[in-house]
Amino acid sequence: MSVPEQSVLRGPRRESRRVSIGGSAYWATPEGGGLRLADGRLVDEAAVQHLPPCAAGKILCVHTNFRSRVWEFSGKPGVPDTPTYFQKPVTALNAHGGELVRPDGYQYLNYEGEVAVVIGAPTRNILPEQAWDHIAGFAAANDVGLHDMRDTDAGSMLRVKGQDGFCPVGPALVAGVDIRQSVVRTFVDGVLVQEGAVAEMIFGIDYLVADLARHITLMPGDLILTGTPANSRPMRPGSVCEVEVSGVGRLSNRVVAAPAPRAAVGHQPTDSDDVRRVALGNEERLPEAIKAAKAAQANKR
Repeated sequence: MSVPEQSVLRGPRRESRRVSIGGSAYWATPEGGGLRLADGRLVDEAAVQHLPPCAAGKILCVHTNFRSRVWEFSGKPGVPDTPTYFQKPVTALNAHGGELVRPDGYQYLNYEGEVAVVIGAPTRNILPEQAWDHIAGFAAANDVGLHDMRDTDAGSMLRVKGQDGFCPVGPALVAGVDIRQSVVRTFVDGVLVQEGAVAEMIFGIDYLVADLARHITLMPGDLILTGTPANSRPMRPGSVCEVEVSGVGRLSNRVVAAPAPRAAVGHQPTDSDDVRRVALGNEERLPEAIKAAKAAQANKR
């Protein structure tokens, strides 16, 4: 795989974090076990609160883009001819260390570990091979979904995937790595629950960027979420979910409980066959490494 001369894929590796300290926001870079703020101060990472490493005007997400996930749901080797997409509101943005809220009365709060692409330049009507020159960097992301709302919003995914905080991204924006060689892994309470190589994506990152930019101008800071491997499953309050993208970083978030929404209007959470089909997946069609990890965890109990 060739790398364009001016490209986000070309080294050296570059990492930038957006953090808050003392009520103020700063860009920072790792240095000597701490973080060097843009104003020159060196601070302990434990002293800062991470913020999303981008200012997204749009969050665009592909529906299904890993062969293992297609197999899990369909049991067939076929793949889609073209990708389909949905959009998260920018209020869904969350960060490394942020909370994932499951309201009372809901039970299917699922993780989906993914690679996030951050756009770095105005992008419209480009070829796939030009996409790498329009990307600022990559981050780990969790495309969190509350599938109790799937029976009403399965088409738009608005309340399934668009609730506040349902798009944690971070901890850093990273460039200078060949993301095509990376692997996405998700861990819940330290147990491996998802694993998929970027090379196993059905539609590559360059394809997704060029496809979206045929009709939509992508602006600096915009986010594209690129799909999740098999074994998206519900999380419980108290659990810690971590998404690791090799060469990029490891994102960590804790699930917390909250009261049910105050207004008893609109669609209420449902536990239908279709909701369970998506939220609980298919255990028999999981990759062997995931089956082994789950079996080892079960034996410890």
